[in-house]
Amino acid sequence: MAHKTEALFRDDAYLKTAEAQVVAVNDRGGILLDRTIFYATSGGQPGDTGLFERADGSRIAIAATITGETKDEIIHVPAPEQPLPAVGETLKLAIDWTRRYLLMRMHAACHLLTVVCPFPITGAAVAEDDSRVDFDIPDAGFTKEDVTARLMELVRADHPIFTRLITDEELAANPGLVKSKNVRPPVGTGKIRLVCIGENASIDSQPCGGTHVKSTGEVGEIHIGKIEKKGRENRRFRIRFGPMPAN
Repeated sequence: MAHKTEALFRDDAYLKTAEAQVVAVNDRGGILLDRTIFYATSGGQPGDTGLFERADGSRIAIAATITGETKDEIIHVPAPEQPLPAVGETLKLAIDWTRRYLLMRMHAACHLLTVVCPFPITGAAVAEDDSRVDFDIPDAGFTKEDVTARLMELVRADHPIFTRLITDEELAANPGLVKSKNVRPPVGTGKIRLVCIGENASIDSQPCGGTHVKSTGEVGEIHIGKIEKKGRENRRFRIRFGPMPAN
């Protein structure tokens, strides 16, 4: 039976530490907790890494976080040669915050890119230093410079980023909220999590379970590193941190 882990990061992506209790250790050594601040790999965003501290002060290094049988079952994968905790044990959790914060800034940047390029998304991958979003665009018609300038306008405007929940019915009545061409948000729970940008979601609103910063200003300086042609109607935009390099 799948365990349901309380995902603390869904309500507060800025939690760096927390306490939790071990509810199971699976046959591959994966650790399941009653609650967690560790994001599990999903939606193009990699899972968190970090540490668990036990009552005696010893530590368990966590190399990856993944989902189990359901999205609500979050499995913490220890690094090789780590001790395993006992069921019922209380642990102090600490994510690798430096890495997570980069991923939060980058994930928000990917959302901004979908505002600048309002086309169906065919793929995406978030990473600490070089992320990509693939769009179904027949003609490029975009330059790195133009897209970068429009992204930075959104960043400098420092729009708020927040989440809200809608029902399955509200999503069905607003199919334009879903930007992905191939992936549909999970329905059936009665609640869809929207990530919204701008006052009253005036800039953007789309289903997403990832972690993001609280405002576009926190994204910082970003640029389009390259635009690649991936098939007749597929363009891959690569987002990188920092100013655009001088040619």
